Amino acid sequence: MMTAARSVESGLAGSGELDRYPYAEAPAGERAALRSWGGTDSELGRASRRGAASRGRGLHGQLVQQLGQMIVSGDLGADRPLVPEEIGQRFEVSRTVVRESLRVLEAKGLVSARPNVGTRVRPVSDWNLLDPDIIEWRAFGPSRDDQRRELGELRWTIEPLAARLAAGHGREDLQQRLGDMVEIMGHAMAQSDGITFSRADAEFHALLIQAAGNRMLEHLAGIVSAALQVSGAPVTGCDRPTEASLGHHARIVEALATDDSVAAETAMRQLLMVHPEVGVPAPREH
Repeated sequence: MMTAARSVESGLAGSGELDRYPYAEAPAGERAALRSWGGTDSELGRASRRGAASRGRGLHGQLVQQLGQMIVSGDLGADRPLVPEEIGQRFEVSRTVVRESLRVLEAKGLVSARPNVGTRVRPVSDWNLLDPDIIEWRAFGPSRDDQRRELGELRWTIEPLAARLAAGHGREDLQQRLGDMVEIMGHAMAQSDGITFSRADAEFHALLIQAAGNRMLEHLAGIVSAALQVSGAPVTGCDRPTEASLGHHARIVEALATDDSVAAETAMRQLLMVHPEVGVPAPREH
């Protein structure tokens, strides 16, 4: 049973309401984790119980995580009003936590706050789908298959180009670091250390995009990192360490050292094809 003064269905947050709703600030550290949005048959309650209270985030981060997951999963559909008082009371957090969390979600394109209208969930077309958090939330939600495919197709576009451009820049410092990452990956694979391998792998791909010398491409590095680090969704082609993937990484470094842009691009394409999840994007049926 909802106990807030206004239910999500019955009212809209008014202009300036983020700063005005009347419950007291919670003392710092009073609560260790957010409580779920209650209700016996509430879609909000079902979604929030999947939340991230165990992820070691502060209250602000936990609320962003839970509301973000609820929106991305569809439990809070487009144009759904979000009443700040109810959010605060149901999750037992202060008005500062609610206000800042909604601002973060607004920056990601998930919600909008307008005078005399309040805060509402925005449609998918308005979301910043390149935001690493949204990538992660989609990877664990109903859109996981679409997210995996879209990430693979995007990486197929970004990374071969980055490898080709990097070969012409002669950045010896970055080439040395790329070589170091390959060495670390080799040691990790020999020790069956998947965590160290994946971290070095993520660093390798971020460095490669940096080495391309294209600032616009650099802004896309977060997408690749998110794709590599999302667990439970094999989107990388490198998430299961193999001799083949390690060899392709090494060949990219060798091609950069000789300024062979064609070989660098080819090696990257071969790397992305190690596993079919990130292979050549297949034509879609219409």
